[in-house]
Amino acid sequence: MNPDDLQRLVTFAMPYGKYKGRLIADLPGNYLNWFARKGFPPGEVGRLLALMQEIDHNGLSPLLEPLRKRLG
Repeated sequence: MNPDDLQRLVTFAMPYGKYKGRLIADLPGNYLNWFARKGFPPGEVGRLLALMQEIDHNGLSPLLEPLRKRLG
């Protein structure tokens, strides 16, 4: 992971599926956990989903708030 990945979580929207258009950082935990069980897609989307799942699973989502505020 590089530091830019955290910024991408609060700016990159899910490109397909049930939550198309929703920011990766705003995806529900059960959806992220489903990917963890079934397998993350290849490429950047999968890498970001895996990172967000790890952050969410460990209760670290509040760490993204300062990044959101910088965008505001």
